[in-house]
Amino acid sequence: MNEKLHHAKKTQVVLLGTGTPNADPDRSGPAVAIVVGDNSYLVDFGPGIVRRAAQAYRDGIVELKPKNLKRAFLTHLHSDHSVGYPDLIFTPWVLDRDEPLKVFGPKGLRSMTDHILAAYQQDIDERLNGLEPANNRGCEVEVNEITPGIIYQDENVKVKAFPVKHGSFEAYGYKFYTSDKTIVISGDTAPTETIIDYARDCDILIHEVYSSAGVKERSKEWKKYHTNVHTSSYELGEIASKAKPKLLVLYHQLFMLDIHSDDIDLVSKVAQREYEIVEEVKEIFDGEVISGKDLDVY
Repeated sequence: MNEKLHHAKKTQVVLLGTGTPNADPDRSGPAVAIVVGDNSYLVDFGPGIVRRAAQAYRDGIVELKPKNLKRAFLTHLHSDHSVGYPDLIFTPWVLDRDEPLKVFGPKGLRSMTDHILAAYQQDIDERLNGLEPANNRGCEVEVNEITPGIIYQDENVKVKAFPVKHGSFEAYGYKFYTSDKTIVISGDTAPTETIIDYARDCDILIHEVYSSAGVKERSKEWKKYHTNVHTSSYELGEIASKAKPKLLVLYHQLFMLDIHSDDIDLVSKVAQREYEIVEEVKEIFDGEVISGKDLDVY
């Protein structure tokens, strides 16, 4: 592996999706892009990922033009983090990606990939053998099922995977090292010392969170689920106070509200809950905290 990292362009972090399993029209499914050099590196591929990338490209981030989406890292196999996978495989290929998609993730990723390719075999055959001038490489996928440690490196980045706690899933967080930034992405996880160890003094920590106030309003069953496999705002404050990232970005925010209700005050209630989550974190962590939104750039 290369030891030196490229210094040509500063690193950018783009939130392509900050959502949850809730079908929130303002928040696409979880997806983060690390942009450095002339390349982009995706973490997770929730619903809407390619169109969000196309929107970022329209906003001036040329590395996120759909045909440039070539490398991706999956935290775990939950549907809200992965149902954009067929989109990521096929749409950039149709839009002229001419090399295989490289994907890294937990055990089960290869089986998921094989089933997706099998499901779309008729589409692949028609594009390759019909009148469409499609290339025969862009629909291929190079799958890497990972273990903890350094899993990828090129002239722009070094990527480490570390285990996190999310129910019975094999789940990972990722740490990206570039020439000017260290970036840690939690994926879905309960609080863990591993996050603190990897995020210590990093430039940007992107971490999931749920509302400490809102979870009290949930049913007994949902309360048990959330408190065992996700991280509350107060717990995240504790994590950040120990890790001391230069910037803490909240994503996958679980507001604990019915976003599909007919409540005429829903928008203001969501905004209020989002504000409360940040304030709950800041009760414990005195550093910079931002509640991320789709297409935010850092």
